[in-house]
Amino acid sequence: MTQREILTWERYGTAVRELAQSVADSGFVPDVVLAVARGGLIPAGSVAYALDCKNLFTMNVEFYTGVGTTLPAPQLLPPFLDLAELNDIGVLVVDDVADSGRTLELVVNVCRGHAAEVRSAVIYEKPRSLIAPDYVWRRTDLWINFPWSSEPVITSRSGVADA
Repeated sequence: MTQREILTWERYGTAVRELAQSVADSGFVPDVVLAVARGGLIPAGSVAYALDCKNLFTMNVEFYTGVGTTLPAPQLLPPFLDLAELNDIGVLVVDDVADSGRTLELVVNVCRGHAAEVRSAVIYEKPRSLIAPDYVWRRTDLWINFPWSSEPVITSRSGVADA
């Protein structure tokens, strides 16, 4: 897997503003922006700022263990969100990429059991994604180098790059 999509910090700034603009243009006004950690943390904060939404939640999910390698299924990790906090509100779930779509699908489905309305936004969508996000900046079938995860880790806990 030598060819990659490279997202620089400068392009990221454009991407996240355009993604937030597409949410605003649709008329959806989320009460909460929910970040899918870890990859969705930075995009969710940026989208929340652009949409002037001060309520941010996080759902921790582990699925990828390396480039193209995954667990058998995405796993929710603690600390767990109190789902009652989502009752009867509009939630925008934000992640960096819908690759297989399994992580995004899990989070959206968990939220749908509580929230009045759930929509999803990603910077990138892959053609094989099981779920079609409501808002997408770009589509690609390449592995993506995000600016926040392209440099080697300072202290390795897993021994795996790009996870």
